[in-house]
Amino acid sequence: MKTMSRIFWALFVFFLAMVPFYGIWNKWAEAAGPVALLLTSLMMALAGWYIGVTEKKFTNQPEDNPEAHVEDSAGEYGFFTPYSWWPLWLGLSCAGLFAGLAVGWWLFMIFAVMGAWALIGWVFEHYKGEHAN
Repeated sequence: MKTMSRIFWALFVFFLAMVPFYGIWNKWAEAAGPVALLLTSLMMALAGWYIGVTEKKFTNQPEDNPEAHVEDSAGEYGFFTPYSWWPLWLGLSCAGLFAGLAVGWWLFMIFAVMGAWALIGWVFEHYKGEHAN
């Protein structure tokens, strides 16, 4: 995790250093490029900070050991719901939301309701039905 944190901090420095270079190269003709680079650098800083904080909580990770084998990182990565349909409906509703921004607010509202329904269904999927806990 230490290596990942360093990579993100290096990307933060790189993207932050590219902001003035891009602006000078473009003669500050448009503001979208420098703003996008600045936001990208802040995103890299956020990821580097988070991984650095997480690294302090979990020491001795296999990826930090130069003599570790691939199978040392094997194990349980979390619980994933088998054959859940809710992510599909949530993804389709997000696509419809973006299409609604281009087409019209009536379509946006329809997919906003569908997205809320899909999100609630995904969150509470383990409270009833076949996979109830």
